[in-house]
Amino acid sequence: MSLKSKDLVSIRGLDASDIGLILETAAGFKDVLGRDIKKVPALRGKTTVNLFYEPSTRTRTSFELAAKRLSTDVVNFSVSTSSVVKGESLRDTALTIQALGADIIIVRHSCSGVAHFLADNLGASVVNAGDGTNEHPTQALLDLFTIQERKEAIKGLRVAIVGDILHSRVAKSNMYALTTMGAKVRLIGPPTLVPEALEELGVEIFSDMDKGLRDVDIVMMLRIQMERQGKGFFPTTVEYFRNWGLTPERLSRAKKDALVMHPGPMNRGVEIASDVADGHNSVILDQVTNGLAVRMAVLYLLAGVKG
Repeated sequence: MSLKSKDLVSIRGLDASDIGLILETAAGFKDVLGRDIKKVPALRGKTTVNLFYEPSTRTRTSFELAAKRLSTDVVNFSVSTSSVVKGESLRDTALTIQALGADIIIVRHSCSGVAHFLADNLGASVVNAGDGTNEHPTQALLDLFTIQERKEAIKGLRVAIVGDILHSRVAKSNMYALTTMGAKVRLIGPPTLVPEALEELGVEIFSDMDKGLRDVDIVMMLRIQMERQGKGFFPTTVEYFRNWGLTPERLSRAKKDALVMHPGPMNRGVEIASDVADGHNSVILDQVTNGLAVRMAVLYLLAGVKG
């Protein structure tokens, strides 16, 4: 089993069969993670490098654990103590890491397109762990895995993605992944943060939370990305929560068994109320757990291991 490409830089590069293969492989690795001995020798002798130019807790830790569970040698690259501070270019840094024997380079960067650039310039496999406002493919894959685990099938589900769509790489990857797998996607948020042009992707757009959440199966909340925003997208966080925050009352517009999701980190009281985030509909911690199995699957399949 392997993917068609040596890299995973975009969901748009995957078709339904690719996504299905990743989810199926992840299910096998989740079984492994339930054992007393969670480590397998599948990628012994390989070297994985985490090249993170942006802060991360969940994604970086998840990739590191995934690589270690597969028995690869793992190097965590620290930008602040590297030659980057001396002016070394991204390309030279990546080529140096590859020359030292890296088989897989996992990159997170504030600039859109960085993962594609590295994939085009390196022989090593490149995994996009988030590039600017472009994409975050493994987050979308773990979200689909979590949905499939709870709902069994993705096709035909109504999924509402709520919040800062404009700046969210998670939203974009999920739109591509969910529509590819046959889900019906709704985007909800302030008109300033939900570009109308996205309707061309076959999604519906709502500015009214109550209307947008009606009868949906999944409510996927997004973090307000203050670090990527200028001013003027909405007056205050208090007003934002009043209009687009997920409360128990708003959640009641969705189906009774609707799943509540969030890629983290959460801004409680801004995009989601604590009693919803911690409520019985929430699968937010399941997303974190499933991220490990999905990233193991991605690394395994990119390495071209034959089943």
